[in-house]
Amino acid sequence: MAAAPLAAQNKTKPNVILILLDDLGWRDFGVYGSQHYETPELDRLAREGARFTQAYAACPVCSPTRASIMTGKYPARLHLTDWIPGRKQWPASKLLRLEFEQQLPLAETTIAEVLRPQGYRTASVGKWHLGGGDFTPDHQGFDRNVGGDQRGGIGSFFGPFPGPGLEQTTKDDYIGDTLTAAAEKFIEESAKAKQPFFVYLPHYLTHLPLSAKPGLIDKYKTKFAGKGDWPNPVYAAMVEHFDQSLGHLRKKLDELGIAKETVLIVTSDNGGLRHEGANKRLITDNSPLRAGKGHVYEGGIREPLVVCWPGVTKPGTVHDAQVCSIDLLPTIAEICGARVTAKVDGLSYAGLLRGGAPPRRDALYWHYPHYSNQGGPPAGAVRRGDWKLIEFYEDGRLELFNLKEDLSETRNLIDKEPKRAAELHELLKKWRSDVNAAMPAVNPNYDPAKADQGLAGAEKPTPPV
Repeated sequence: MAAAPLAAQNKTKPNVILILLDDLGWRDFGVYGSQHYETPELDRLAREGARFTQAYAACPVCSPTRASIMTGKYPARLHLTDWIPGRKQWPASKLLRLEFEQQLPLAETTIAEVLRPQGYRTASVGKWHLGGGDFTPDHQGFDRNVGGDQRGGIGSFFGPFPGPGLEQTTKDDYIGDTLTAAAEKFIEESAKAKQPFFVYLPHYLTHLPLSAKPGLIDKYKTKFAGKGDWPNPVYAAMVEHFDQSLGHLRKKLDELGIAKETVLIVTSDNGGLRHEGANKRLITDNSPLRAGKGHVYEGGIREPLVVCWPGVTKPGTVHDAQVCSIDLLPTIAEICGARVTAKVDGLSYAGLLRGGAPPRRDALYWHYPHYSNQGGPPAGAVRRGDWKLIEFYEDGRLELFNLKEDLSETRNLIDKEPKRAAELHELLKKWRSDVNAAMPAVNPNYDPAKADQGLAGAEKPTPPV
């Protein structure tokens, strides 16, 4: 697709770079409390901008959250509720596999399609995982697509890599470097053309397979010597590699003289992956949050979020406002002066970044009607204020938590607060009806004697509180 004409530009429009990490946990950056992984560049970005402590992904797995970012809509409304293509039917599961969208429909309006009419050049550089063929980023409003197709993984973090724009990569290339260089090339072209740009940079870091440069791995093997099987030195090296790539990207903005005109946003697609398959080594620890990727507990959905809007965000600001990946589209649109004409579920927090009040919302919702590879059962959740209710779809079991007093979700207050639980449950059911959420059917062949059969290669389900 051709870039929007120069005549359509407003030279005061800020550039935006949205960086999405893959499977990075809430506590994996130094500024969020990690004492194991070294992230000086990200920590500096947070000191120069704003850090959110209660930011969420719209789903505990990747593709749905990516769809929510692109559209500003809940995955349930999009009927794109699991990672693409999803897991096959578990023979012994209580519920049947629910069919869902295998790509982001072209009828949906993406961030790129909102910004292009405002004169923005747009690029998607990295993991797309929202469809291949006619559903890749270049069919969804992006002027350039590097690496984006139906794949959720690339097989190896060392080249050569599959995907568009990566044909010239070799065995000596590391994916983090390759994607950063491609983003920098697009940014430099845009700066020379004096056009504002939007770069969506969804890294493959820190997804499996665990893989990093030998020098960084050796650094963390030395640092973690004597600590046993965890912390994981390869994962730590992957986190630091991202941090280095962020520093390289910021250096490029400085060299081009556009750092003060560029908004940087860093977040993740779901909670940290705890284990490398069933009963295997620990990858990362989401404590004090419960569980991780694939679960609707906080460890599966709470994300780091850092926004640096030079000259606007007060340096070192920490926000406790409850925001979600569905809010990124309306927020970026407002930052860029673009009008959102499509109906979205998200709310803009651009005003909050300017020093104003947070967006007023009644509640946040989650709908994950699938069995995750990490042992998470089909479930939904609602958070209103400090209170969070979870409904498990297999048996209708409910759990209620006060997150202000119990961030780790260890005390189920369902019996102590029946009225509050009933109110939140009705709110959740009404929301599911409003977004036309699809629900899984009962498996007529369910055999409790074979219940573990479907969990081959996955973590065991988290037991009820």
